[in-house]
Amino acid sequence: MVIAPLSADVLCNGVNMKITITKNEQKFDQRAAWTIIGQMLSKPNSVIGLSTGETTKNMHKIVSDIYKANPFLTEEVRIFNVDELTNLPRTYAGSCFSMIKTQICDNLNIPEEHFIMPPTFSDDFELECRNFDESLEKAGGVDLQMLGIGWNGHIGINQPGTPFHSTTWVSPMDPIFEARVRKETGVDDNYPLGGLTLGIKSIMNMKKVVLIAKGKHKAEIIKKALKGPVTTDIPASVLQLHPNCEVLLDADAASML
Repeated sequence: MVIAPLSADVLCNGVNMKITITKNEQKFDQRAAWTIIGQMLSKPNSVIGLSTGETTKNMHKIVSDIYKANPFLTEEVRIFNVDELTNLPRTYAGSCFSMIKTQICDNLNIPEEHFIMPPTFSDDFELECRNFDESLEKAGGVDLQMLGIGWNGHIGINQPGTPFHSTTWVSPMDPIFEARVRKETGVDDNYPLGGLTLGIKSIMNMKKVVLIAKGKHKAEIIKKALKGPVTTDIPASVLQLHPNCEVLLDADAASML
């Protein structure tokens, strides 16, 4: 499988950030998949963070397909998702646990004890946040985080206005996504929903972050996040200050850069 992306080193607010732009969505998915596989091959006991949604579904399938055709060592790999929905069962198809388990962990034979995720129900979510952080630290820290970006610049479920010093916490969802979840699950407007998410400080402490986006609908927010000021109004903009952040885009998502 040959991947021939266009790579560019772009200076963002004085920080050198590598930006890779692929010709199309298919090449994007392939490049992203090989980024995940490459981390597993280079460090068999890697701790790898993933994200869920339309941006990542195809890349996860490619990872699974490559593993099926050419199995490699995964017994020591630890996988987690950057966030998880709260107060909904893990069996809900839209839960991060369910998606990552079916898209990656089951297909790569990741041991259950190496799938690090917080519970979706708890009487003490503050404790669960601390436990999540401690589990990742105990595993050796995060080697690679594949990080999506929301339409409003959120990363994880850290919405605009989230302080940059935030650690893992339970955040409100963005209203568009929340409306969709409520419709799919049938819960009413008074039922408490949220997202347990690694905080911005937690993300900035990761060893490597790859910010991923594809599609024209992401072009404007990508421009604001990468070329605009670093501001809590656009949470993803803080990645301009990360010492080891790469950006992977398809041509459509990069069209306004």
